[in-house]
Amino acid sequence: MKDVLILTGAGQIGMAIARRTGYGKKIVVGDRKKENALAVCTILNEAGFDAVAVETDISSRQSILALLDTAQSCGEVSMLVNAAGVSPSQASIETILRVDLYGTAVLLEETGKIIREGGTGVTISSQSGHRMPALGAEADELLAMTPTEELLGLDLLQPENIRDTLHAYQLAKRCNVKRVMAEAVRWGNRKARINSISPGIVVTPLAMDEFNGPRGDFYKNMFAACPAGRPGTADEIANVAELLMSDRGAFITGSDFLIDGGATASYFYGPLRPEK
Repeated sequence: MKDVLILTGAGQIGMAIARRTGYGKKIVVGDRKKENALAVCTILNEAGFDAVAVETDISSRQSILALLDTAQSCGEVSMLVNAAGVSPSQASIETILRVDLYGTAVLLEETGKIIREGGTGVTISSQSGHRMPALGAEADELLAMTPTEELLGLDLLQPENIRDTLHAYQLAKRCNVKRVMAEAVRWGNRKARINSISPGIVVTPLAMDEFNGPRGDFYKNMFAACPAGRPGTADEIANVAELLMSDRGAFITGSDFLIDGGATASYFYGPLRPEK
């Protein structure tokens, strides 16, 4: 039986990472829409990979467990690439919190229980988590350590405390980074590693939804005015993921990597800085 790479989220970033790290492995692709997972599997299989599609809703623990059962039936799970998520223009506050925050926390928790010794994982967060003001040590610890089934009950995640879908998305991505830190300790008991990547504007179908959404002008100005002067590509995110998931990244775990062409730097200290 082969080692198994689990890919959640059948998008451009996840597929780019799978192409860098999934050769010689069984790739199990989970997505809420099975047709999307099948489309990615077709591309991978036609390029010589060995991929299979599974309908997966990461906002459901039972669906995650079913995905992991399928993966384990194929071999030992040695890698996780979590690129599942919804954007502020795609979903409601409730859906963003269920998928991007709770779902990611459950996926990291459950995969950490079965990941092969020496296994690795990356989860895709977002630059948005870096733009929100600091929440404070107490809130950070709650996001990192609260049992997964109690997460959505936290006061700071109640609808009356969330301004809009962007604020919900920022909270979810801040939580992702904190959960990765906490899970890195647990994964370490299996000599396994988990990190997160926070991309900036990367040209994907999800990004196109944002470009064409209510904050489209804001996002277009963001990459035009950032030091790189352009949006990124999925393969540039995969460059970093490949390092993190290889032996060259053996001393890296519990970390987050901001890859945004300098947009966050410009937001705090440059032309993208909000007017006071």
